[in-house]
Amino acid sequence: MQNTLLQIKGVSKFYKDKVALKNVSIEVPKGHIYGLLGPNGAGKTTLIRIINQITEADEGSVLINGEPLNQTHIKNIGYLPEERGLYKKIKVIKQLEYFAQLRGLSSKDATNKANEWLQAMGLYDVRNKKIEELSKGMQQKIQFIVSVIHSPSLLILDEPFSGFDPVNAELLTQKILELKASGTTILYSTHRMESVEKLCDSLALINLSEKILDGTVAEIKNKFKSDYFELATSTQYTPNIGAIEVMERTMTDAGYSQVLLKLNGVSNNECLQDVLNQTELIHFSQRIPSINDIFIQLVTPKNND
Repeated sequence: MQNTLLQIKGVSKFYKDKVALKNVSIEVPKGHIYGLLGPNGAGKTTLIRIINQITEADEGSVLINGEPLNQTHIKNIGYLPEERGLYKKIKVIKQLEYFAQLRGLSSKDATNKANEWLQAMGLYDVRNKKIEELSKGMQQKIQFIVSVIHSPSLLILDEPFSGFDPVNAELLTQKILELKASGTTILYSTHRMESVEKLCDSLALINLSEKILDGTVAEIKNKFKSDYFELATSTQYTPNIGAIEVMERTMTDAGYSQVLLKLNGVSNNECLQDVLNQTELIHFSQRIPSINDIFIQLVTPKNND
């Protein structure tokens, strides 16, 4: 428990005839980036709203550092919502100072932190402009600063890369990793599976209001590894073991023969021996599914016809 910052225990939420969450439990370790994944309507936003005390769970509990969630925790949580909300007519610096003071910073500290983050995000030159005068990408960066300006111990990011071009997406990625390195615990909700593999240490997948998968990224990918292997040889390889199937065959620019094999229960050693009896081995590796592959496999409705 001492290494867990956020603990969700058996949380359920109901809206009349709709089940928004059903008996969801997750543990987010301190200093980790924890992915919260799921298709639209799965229950992710409901869980985030419960953690932020915007709504209450009907069943279960939420603990921060082992303590039941309460109003004193608000100042230690940062939240970047998917639906952004800034005051369009207010100048950038005034807006940042306002939100920082709402989270408990003094007037002086709020100004200092605002200027530090504006410098870090390349926005210092627009500090005296109104939000409505900024591009969408700049507004997104201001919204991010609002969520981190008070140095929260728990940062909740809901689709933080929405609206960013590749350059600003890379800048935001670096800032997120810097926050992790400084000890911030991050709950990251997204549909961008490639960023999950780049950023997350662990993840949970929610579908149809229930958690259906959790663990470290490495554990999950290993759990779903397939019986497919990629092979490159100096000359063409044709299996002499009947169970081995050739699924794809190509040639590289260097003249090597590449094949995708399905072993169908044949051991790696048996396959390799069969290869070496015929040709020179250049490359042999198991195909590990991406988080995106696993996501699609688990949440795609099955056809029972």
